[in-house]
Amino acid sequence: MKLILAVLVLALVLVVGTQAQWHRYPGQAIGGAKDMLRAYQDMRKANYQGADKYFHARGNYDAARRGPGGKWAARVISDGREALQGLSRRGNSDAAADQAANRWGRNGGNPNRYRPKGLPRKY
Repeated sequence: MKLILAVLVLALVLVVGTQAQWHRYPGQAIGGAKDMLRAYQDMRKANYQGADKYFHARGNYDAARRGPGGKWAARVISDGREALQGLSRRGNSDAAADQAANRWGRNGGNPNRYRPKGLPRKY
């Protein structure tokens, strides 16, 4: 009887704990999408050869730091971008390397792993 009661209390705590954060998810997702857009804009502005993996990792890293909603947004945007490039036949030959950089940043890896030498400090 005590075991059943303990399991029920644990289940209740887990359910309440996960539902207590549901209201933050949309804001995290919106913020994560903004982080991804900022990384894309910085990549375009920098126009620096060999820096695309860094910006992929940085956008995913920044978005994922916002929480589960940001991580979700980063995954959807990254996967969608790669899928669109594949469909449009404009896909780059290093799509697998782009996805590796995306996963690295999204999972908390330091984006500077992909930073090319000479990229201005403001990025």
